[in-house]
Amino acid sequence: MSLPEIRGRWNDVLDHLESHDRVAWIAYFDARLAEFDGHTLILDFSDSRKFAGGHEYSPTREKLENSLKSSISHILEISVAIEELA
Repeated sequence: MSLPEIRGRWNDVLDHLESHDRVAWIAYFDARLAEFDGHTLILDFSDSRKFAGGHEYSPTREKLENSLKSSISHILEISVAIEELA
């Protein structure tokens, strides 16, 4: 699966995530899909970091990563590792 294909279904992934774990959805909904090498999906939160303060969820995201992976697996039928762009 390619990055453009993932982007094309990303809203479906987020809809699934929201219906199963709303807290995880809040933590991940503003991610931009930066890169995908066939195994690792790199997410970019630089836009949300511009609004830091009450909108920075990186410590929370680590705890909720499995929920996102589960939604990706369910919708896209692939297993991925998740990394955040530094």
